[in-house]
Amino acid sequence: MKSRFAIEHDLVLLGGGGHGRVLMGVADLLGAWFVAVNDPKLVDGGGPRGLPVLHDDQLAARCPPDKVLLVNGVGSVGPADARAELFWRWRARGYRFAALVHPAAALADSAEIGEGTQVMAGAVVQNDAKIGLNCLINTRAGVDHDCFLEDTVHVAPGATLCGGVRVGARSHIGAGATLIQGVHIGKHCMIGAGAIVVGDLGDGAKVPPGSVAGERKD
Repeated sequence: MKSRFAIEHDLVLLGGGGHGRVLMGVADLLGAWFVAVNDPKLVDGGGPRGLPVLHDDQLAARCPPDKVLLVNGVGSVGPADARAELFWRWRARGYRFAALVHPAAALADSAEIGEGTQVMAGAVVQNDAKIGLNCLINTRAGVDHDCFLEDTVHVAPGATLCGGVRVGARSHIGAGATLIQGVHIGKHCMIGAGAIVVGDLGDGAKVPPGSVAGERKD
């Protein structure tokens, strides 16, 4: 049976750092392939695996929007503004982004993921979860039933979102953090590694690593 996330175009990687190289491995497993990398930090000929480095004007000339899909190789350990800016800048030029789902991820049939979202190895996305554009569900993260994530949310490795959690755009859920069931957090929030969120948080909230935040609803 054909996967609902089958990739039928050549790929161009935006960002040749560590996260980008991991995504190349995911593409290998999906039978997809990259033809170039776009990264201002790389010199010509210096792309991962020897990929040609095409800067903005070169990419637009050699890889028009109807011939390739882009893959956002920018990860984040904090605010996701750089990842969001890259996504929307290239969308404005007419490009589309591939959704990548690692074969070792578990994605429920009723779960929905948006354009450009990446679900990495060991991640679990349960029934009726809805994940927006350009999100990153990282290694071994868990997004349980009926969760709703707005655009460009990063759920870092090992983080857990229990059932019915809502997360605002450009928020970062740190490695190993836990959001208990039904919690709502706003946009641009930073939840530190290992933190536990037990109640709602407004826009821009910052939760230190290892702490407990929010007031219980019960």
